[in-house]
Parts: sequence; C-alpha cells; structure tokens
Amino acid sequence: MLAKTLYLMRHGQTLFNQLGKIQGFCDSPLTDEGVRQAHIAKRYFEDNHIEIDAFYSSTQERACDTLEIVAGHDNYKRLKGLKEWHFGLFEGESESLNPKIKPNEISYGDAFVPYGGESADDVQKRMIDTLTKVMKEDNSDTILAVSHGGAMYLFIQAWLDFKTVSTISFSNCSILKFSFDKDTFTFIESINHEF
Repeated sequence: MLAKTLYLMRHGQTLFNQLGKIQGFCDSPLTDEGVRQAHIAKRYFEDNHIEIDAFYSSTQERACDTLEIVAGHDNYKRLKGLKEWHFGLFEGESESLNPKIKPNEISYGDAFVPYGGESADDVQKRMIDTLTKVMKEDNSDTILAVSHGGAMYLFIQAWLDFKTVSTISFSNCSILKFSFDKDTFTFIESINHEF
C-alpha cells in the first residue's frame, strides 16, 4: 500500500484574529481578508494540479467556510476532533491575557485547565486520534483537512522536534503537508502563501 497524503490547513483570517481576541471553541466569521486568503489557497491546489480526493473540517464555522471556498462545494465531513484548543474562561478575551510560555517550554501545557479549558496533551491526543482515524478509514489517497492554528501546532509537535516546529509559520490558510504510512505521519513541507 502506498503512502497517503494529508494537507492540514488553517482557516482564513477571522474577526477575532483581526481584533486580537482568543478564539478557541468560540467562533467568529471570516473577514474579507480571510475569504481572499481561502481563494489564494484554492488557487495553490489548482495551480499545482493537486487533486484532493476527500475533505474534512473542524465543526467550527470559520473552518467550514474556509473549506467550502477551497473545495468549491459542501461535500465534506465535519469532525469535532479537528476543533481548536478550548481555552475555557479565556475564550473571547484579549490575546494579551494569554499565559506566558516559560523558556524551554513548547506550549501553554495545562495553563487553561483550571479555567475550564483543555490541556496541550489533550488537544494533541484528539488531533492525532482524529487524523489517524481519517487516514486509516478513508480509502482516498489525498485528503484535505481544515483546522486551527493552536491545534495544528500541537499536532505537528508529535512528529517534529521543537527547534524545527519553531521555524514553521501557522499563519491563516497556511498548509502543512504530511505523508501517512503505517500509522505514522511524516512532515513534508509547510506552504505559506504570499498575501
């Protein structure tokens, strides 16, 4: 069996991104810029003759709207496992309130748990479990999944060392390309569009 390909993409810019607000499980609509970014991502796939066989999205509106622009249709599966990190009471607040990450730490860890949010380990596990299940159960060769910056950041940390991850951009509509074989994801490249 040949390796499959996963394109894991972040949604386009949202109102909360623009306003510097913590989004997490709460949602806000794509801005005009976010819609434009999604169209640029769509052109990337078209210009590079990449044929996507199956489409998946987080259940959150910003991800679904992005995927529908990129795919050009609404024939896809929505999965709760692809949702953004839940930040508890920090949801909808200013990003300036985010906890400070200590030196040599790669994420917020358990910082949001006392406030009703998820731990980094929990988010990483649900992303790995969800995407592994997709790749094993879907017979398609090339799959596109639209998710969120924080969730994608934690997912890729399972497959790459921190030094490498720290060089990768998770800007809106950025795409992470992986191959999948024998229950393992192998990072291939990060695609960031010129906006």
